[in-house]
Amino acid sequence: MSTIETNSVADLFFQLNWSSDMARHTDAYAGLSVNFWRDILPGRLSAELTHKRTGDQLQFVFSPEEIFTNGQSRTIRRLSRAQFDPARIGSKKLVPMPGRFYPKGILNDVAGVFKANQEPFRCVEVRNGHLDTDMGHPLSGRRISLSVSVGSVSPKSEERGGGLKDWIETISEGVGMQARWMGHPTDFFAGNPFRRADESADSAFYEKPRMVQHLDDSALDIVHQFYGRFAKSGMRILDVMSSWDSHLPNGVNFEQVVGVGLNRYELGKNQVLTDRIEQDLNQDPTLDFPDCYFDVAVCTVSVEYFTNPDALFSEVTRTLRPGGLFLVVFSNRWFEPKVIGIWKELHEFERMGLVLEYFHRTAAFHDLQTYSVRGLMRPRYDKYFGQLPYADPVYVVWGQKK
Repeated sequence: MSTIETNSVADLFFQLNWSSDMARHTDAYAGLSVNFWRDILPGRLSAELTHKRTGDQLQFVFSPEEIFTNGQSRTIRRLSRAQFDPARIGSKKLVPMPGRFYPKGILNDVAGVFKANQEPFRCVEVRNGHLDTDMGHPLSGRRISLSVSVGSVSPKSEERGGGLKDWIETISEGVGMQARWMGHPTDFFAGNPFRRADESADSAFYEKPRMVQHLDDSALDIVHQFYGRFAKSGMRILDVMSSWDSHLPNGVNFEQVVGVGLNRYELGKNQVLTDRIEQDLNQDPTLDFPDCYFDVAVCTVSVEYFTNPDALFSEVTRTLRPGGLFLVVFSNRWFEPKVIGIWKELHEFERMGLVLEYFHRTAAFHDLQTYSVRGLMRPRYDKYFGQLPYADPVYVVWGQKK
């Protein structure tokens, strides 16, 4: 069995663990073909990985200064309101809101910032014709635990040229954006964030069956494994905005699985459901079940369609027993006409922050957590493989009813 040497290539599964004032966070990344001769890893990590082999696992705790050494620490900077110029990137409607992230290329007359710069900065406060910004990395100031699992290891093939990859930069891109800034709530709710391109009745839009998945098989496997951690035999499960697949683990003897969705045909094709309810939860979020009835509620790739999330989260909470879990899973694909406007404005990691705020506003959950997985390979038989070699990312937010 090969061991990691200077001339090795290895698959490494990275997992960042950290905490914010609202939740515990785990962000995973599948680092495929890490080249130990060419790529960049922190010195301590690179040294510890030497001579390790397939199946080995390592655990590290880093201070932010050890990881973000290139000026990415928290940097508060005051700018004039006029320097916030969405027209530079073709997004005239963007307005600076406290806690939100924007690409640095949106800023005028800032040294070292160019229009093509997609690196995020955070708007901290907007007041009196100026805005305060945090130009640092979203993880700045946080203690980070990093676990690394070693997959396949092999000698690298002959190389002629090629680029290098900074793996810490890759695995931490976007991570931290799901947390509040210094404990202050992010303003996701000003204006009309839940407006959609198509405001016609959802029942009409979903009248025609759509037997499609918004996740590739690699991502679906992650979702099945995740739900399998919590959905156990003998439980009552609620599937919110259900369809023809509930993504629950196979071979589990649930007491009851209730699917609430909009298309009768799709619900009928869902073999795991014991009860099928055709209902527009945006129009009427009321669930015809007693208090404290379900053990687990799941919502898979549908939270981006909620037009009244406070009401729906409150109703799901009412029907969960104390200690029950609400698990919300999403990715980065959706039906464009029906997705809420705010969803399209946000970075993928910010969307976890939005869902965390939904949980927080119910004031009924504790032990909030988030989980993300990126970097997996898309199956070669997938129709998008030629265009999108990496699997769809998976983002999860969940909490336990008090």
